[in-house]
Amino acid sequence: MKPIYQITLALALAALMPQIASAEDCNCKVSHREIAASPYAGMERRSIKALSDPQIVDLKAGRGMGLSLPAELNGYPGPAHVLELADTLRLSDDQRTKAKALFEAMKIETIPIGKRILSEETALDRLFAEKQATQDALNTATARIASAQGDLRAAHLRYHLALTEFLSSEQVARYAELRGYGTGAPDRHKHP
Repeated sequence: MKPIYQITLALALAALMPQIASAEDCNCKVSHREIAASPYAGMERRSIKALSDPQIVDLKAGRGMGLSLPAELNGYPGPAHVLELADTLRLSDDQRTKAKALFEAMKIETIPIGKRILSEETALDRLFAEKQATQDALNTATARIASAQGDLRAAHLRYHLALTEFLSSEQVARYAELRGYGTGAPDRHKHP
């Protein structure tokens, strides 16, 4: 370390020492070290430790939770948002019917997968809560969770792909514009 940096560092530490000492001597019920070392404080009360309440609600409802961003941000709109923008996109009656059917099929497929993830996460949590975790049990539990998460992601992406089959290039570009994705989506699809 160069001498000028050593001197600067020494001066900075000397200036902070009284503040550090007074913080350590503040007679607080919880030490400052404990607060800084506990970024997960409160999460121990979660029903499933690895998932927040909003994540649990989203999994139960079959929501995408950003899993389909590779499709969404690369010109493959999703059924839910296309239906929200149906009037602005000037969907035909046939397109609306198809989009609704895809949306309903997506829910039918993704809600059970979300419930499977919740079940597998609960099982993993239980392994640790009951002090039954072993390397083999851990490997099995995490592989099951990863498989379910992969199934959920593939399902959401599949519906983005399917929806694009009956939207025009103009509708896809307009969708991207309405969603704030810049100048529009690349024209990589085969459209009617």
